[in-house]
Amino acid sequence: MEKLQQLIDTMAWLLPIIMILVIWESIWKLIALWKSARNNDLTWFIFIAVFNTIGILPIIYILTHKNKTESVSNQN
Repeated sequence: MEKLQQLIDTMAWLLPIIMILVIWESIWKLIALWKSARNNDLTWFIFIAVFNTIGILPIIYILTHKNKTESVSNQN
């Protein structure tokens, strides 16, 4: 019974951390997927969609392809 209470106590503070990480990953993933689709980068789109990297891969894409997105939007 004591171990069950310890598990419940652990989950009480662990669950908010997990939810924050899920939201963090989702936001970066959606932004990067949107930008890669607009830039017709199919390879990046697939990698970002498949691999969960806590936002690292989407952030890398957004930072490395920043100028390409801006130049495409300026042409329209």
